[in-house]
Amino acid sequence: MLKMLRQRGERRRLSDTLLAGLATQARLPVFYEILGVADTIDGRFDLLALHAWLVLDRLVAQGEQALAQDLVDCLFAHFDEALREQGAGDMGMGRRMTKMADAFYGRLKVYREAGNTETLAEAFLRNVYRGDAGKLEDARRLAIYALAARDRLAAADIIAAEPYFGAP
Repeated sequence: MLKMLRQRGERRRLSDTLLAGLATQARLPVFYEILGVADTIDGRFDLLALHAWLVLDRLVAQGEQALAQDLVDCLFAHFDEALREQGAGDMGMGRRMTKMADAFYGRLKVYREAGNTETLAEAFLRNVYRGDAGKLEDARRLAIYALAARDRLAAADIIAAEPYFGAP
């Protein structure tokens, strides 16, 4: 029992570290100033989802499904806190969280299924840039960054250290 609690505590610590790393990367000004992601709640959500996809896929590839689930739990606790800080009350919280979960898991599915830069850019254009055709080149550059970051993470043991995505 004690061993299980220790393991759970260690996974929680690791998931907090991973969340901090992906949140730090998602907040880099280059995404907003150079790649044209809207500096809004939706834009920040999309960048968190993008970086979470990269980390979650790497964790699953490393056989760390339990840690991946802990990371998702931490991420949604973060979403809950952010909504409450913006004044969301208990009455509509369940509906809002369900909507966020649908958006989050939908993005993960589409990003995982994207087979190349172009299909990933199309997914980013729909999700991150809300279908703005004028942002196609930004979506392509974001896709190139995401695929390079995925390759970097694939070559690393992200459990041993904070995830390194590389420069956008």
